[in-house]
Amino acid sequence: MNPLICPIAFPLDLIAIDMHTHINHGSPYDTKTHEGYSADLDDLIVINRAAGIEKMFASTFASVLSTEMIPEENEYMHRLIDEVDCLYQWVVIDPRIEETLQQAEWMLQHKKCVGIKLHPLNHGYSLEEYADTIFSLASRFHTVVLIHVEKEASYILPLADKYPDVTFIVAHLGGEAYVDAVEFAKHKNVYTDTSGIASSNNLMVEYAYSRVGADRILFGTDTYSAAFQRGRIEFALIPREDKQKILRDNSLRLFAKNL
Repeated sequence: MNPLICPIAFPLDLIAIDMHTHINHGSPYDTKTHEGYSADLDDLIVINRAAGIEKMFASTFASVLSTEMIPEENEYMHRLIDEVDCLYQWVVIDPRIEETLQQAEWMLQHKKCVGIKLHPLNHGYSLEEYADTIFSLASRFHTVVLIHVEKEASYILPLADKYPDVTFIVAHLGGEAYVDAVEFAKHKNVYTDTSGIASSNNLMVEYAYSRVGADRILFGTDTYSAAFQRGRIEFALIPREDKQKILRDNSLRLFAKNL
């Protein structure tokens, strides 16, 4: 099958990469949709084109909202990235499910599998309890791990210090603890992303920028409106060149082997 092409009509310096999103595809474990909201891939491609987003790094909603569906959903995403040129995969791991660890072993060898996605909060386990299982695997691949943290984001710091070959992204920039995690990581291997609603707070992005600069802040949507999420960066009170780092350049650097 020829890859589905995702054209974009924005000038090069305005193009963004959504490094944190999710898709629905008809699973009973999909997130709820309604007339004013969709996470279907076809709709997201159209929305992204309008918002100047050329690539999206995704896992399915079913894989982060349930545990029993993770292996099946990983398989689905892995097939899909070969069919859709703008789509890249986060392979979802639940460290208690051996099959998901085995999937990560071979899926991470695919150029378009950008890293590991963890959701200990939804999946119901302690990240600290299973850290060695997860991050020893990630360290062997020198890969990126995107984490929806289960408590104050700075609890990541001892793990980031122990595993310098792993890049940690604490998802959903949402307060001082997220910035602490980025600033105080000894090996500078902790990032955050702007996906979700919390970055809409007045001066949240600007506060993070004032402490850690732009180099370790990444753009994502989490399927919140791409227009809102992109606009939050476009109209942030920071220099233009640093907006471009957040929107695209940091992802180009961090995921250079995948793009």
